[in-house]
Amino acid sequence: MGGRISSVTTTFAIILVLLGTITCEAQLSSTFYDNSCPNALSTIRTTIRTAVSKERRMAASLVRLHFHDCFVQGCDASILLDDSPTIVGEKGAFANNNSIRGYEVIDEAKAAVEKVCPGVVSCADIVAVAARDASFAVGGPSWVVKLGRRDSTIASIILANTDLPLASDDLTTLISKFSNKGLS
Repeated sequence: MGGRISSVTTTFAIILVLLGTITCEAQLSSTFYDNSCPNALSTIRTTIRTAVSKERRMAASLVRLHFHDCFVQGCDASILLDDSPTIVGEKGAFANNNSIRGYEVIDEAKAAVEKVCPGVVSCADIVAVAARDASFAVGGPSWVVKLGRRDSTIASIILANTDLPLASDDLTTLISKFSNKGLS
């Protein structure tokens, strides 16, 4: 089973690295929090390692959570938004409902970071770093995460339902969905 998790995590990690190459208008930097929250990355890493040590499968779940976040409207943590009177969240989308896991681990990482430097680190950056740290924790690849993302205040269940790949999608549909995101 460990080989399967590592293989799945590696596959998703490669997808995330590719998603990270999509042109973005933000000025992201791997050193974004060096001055404003120098312990942010180590705090996130500790939380992720603890979660993965309790349940190794969580590594693949966190990578998948990040993938599903990025695939809809960019890596903006919109997948974390709950339904409200003005928002229908992405958690209930076909590809996410009863399928995406790891929300509680991201909540734990956010709470730990908030204790160190309140109001500084975005949830979007925590999700991105968590995916990288989860991959590495199970022997998968690591990569430089550019930071400075802003959290979304909107979600799109419509885009989540149309853009996210489904387990039942055939190869032609999958190729089309990835192509629509600028990926080959």
